[in-house]
Amino acid sequence: MVMAVGSPKVAVAVFIVKENKLLIGKRQACAAHSYFSVPSGHLEFGESFEECATREVKEETGLDITKIKILKVTNNLFRDDEENLASHYVVILVRAVLVEPQKCDGWEWYDWENLPDPLVPQFKSAIKQGFNPFQDNFKEY
Repeated sequence: MVMAVGSPKVAVAVFIVKENKLLIGKRQACAAHSYFSVPSGHLEFGESFEECATREVKEETGLDITKIKILKVTNNLFRDDEENLASHYVVILVRAVLVEPQKCDGWEWYDWENLPDPLVPQFKSAIKQGFNPFQDNFKEY
């Protein structure tokens, strides 16, 4: 096995919930371009998970969130076609609600049982492992 040089990247993904729906948008960034995702982004140096969640949601949607709760941490190893480690992400999955529910261009509410396709791989993997942002299923280590 050939190991990639570098350190794992840490990201926070924010599952903004309303009833049984999630706020999801289609990514336009280079990473996962055209995949559907919840607001998410890299943790900045010295930032708490909650601060990162608040900042990323504001940057990506212009919305403010509250009641942020850590639900799960995932360790995602992605390999290239030759099975070499291509990237390594630790993703903190959090749940939040909007301070003031409103419409946001480019983001839509999707029913948990009817999510859009394609979802970004990290979230698809978490869902396959039983993750549900409507349940408090965080396992402490």
